[in-house]
Amino acid sequence: MAGTNSERQLLTEGPVIILVEPQMGENIGMVARAMANFGLSELRLVNPRDGWPNEKAQAAASKADHVIEGTKVFDTLEEAIADLNFVYATTARERDGFKPVRSPVVAAQTLRARFAAGEGTGILFGRERWGLSNEEVALADEIVTFPVNPAFASLNIAQAVLLMSYEWMKSGMEDLGSVPFQAMSQTQSTKEQLHGLYDQLEEALEARNYFHPPAKKPKMIDNLRAVLSRRAFTEQEISVMRGVISSLDRFSRQYPRGSRAPADVKERLSDDNSDE
Repeated sequence: MAGTNSERQLLTEGPVIILVEPQMGENIGMVARAMANFGLSELRLVNPRDGWPNEKAQAAASKADHVIEGTKVFDTLEEAIADLNFVYATTARERDGFKPVRSPVVAAQTLRARFAAGEGTGILFGRERWGLSNEEVALADEIVTFPVNPAFASLNIAQAVLLMSYEWMKSGMEDLGSVPFQAMSQTQSTKEQLHGLYDQLEEALEARNYFHPPAKKPKMIDNLRAVLSRRAFTEQEISVMRGVISSLDRFSRQYPRGSRAPADVKERLSDDNSDE
């Protein structure tokens, strides 16, 4: 979905995202984009396979330039997390060990609380092919895992970052039901306007011999009105519907708009000629 707007506030906060030995520049770029979507901005790479900077990462980031330009590279994971107070390791499979395992919701809430307290926090993500090693997981404080299909649990690294970034954003929302924009305010139509629509549509259909056989016309009209009255039309919607019907009245399939004079114009010209 397109939605980049340089005139609005750019959120740049939250836990550090650490990618351990990422292989493809495109994946790094998509990670940066996912981070930017949900207000995260600090990306650290541990020994990226194709080096850094990386043109493919820049292209895949889709203008998440502040994340790409601020990316830091480290030779070891120990160096990458040295200044952090609390770190999660992401994994899709069960590990031998005694570290607490959290859901993304709980992990995001924990990160939010620690971040608010001024602690340095981070989330570790492993290699595209096989994730984090047990030794790397051991460097984290806790594990976060995702509720996925047990028979197909592997996530693309950018998808995993997107999920955690989304949970981070949610953890800071006062109302989880709130949305960034609302539908345009509209006024519900009056019954007079609705009846005008009925009359116009019935007149247009009558002119085209829609109500056939004649004996069934009352029932057909009842059915038509029932369909149109199943929901409350707004004034704007009534206007749209009547504009459609007016166009059908003036132009047929055989003679569409622009091919010849509309029916009402032809009738006027015919009446004028008959007066002569």
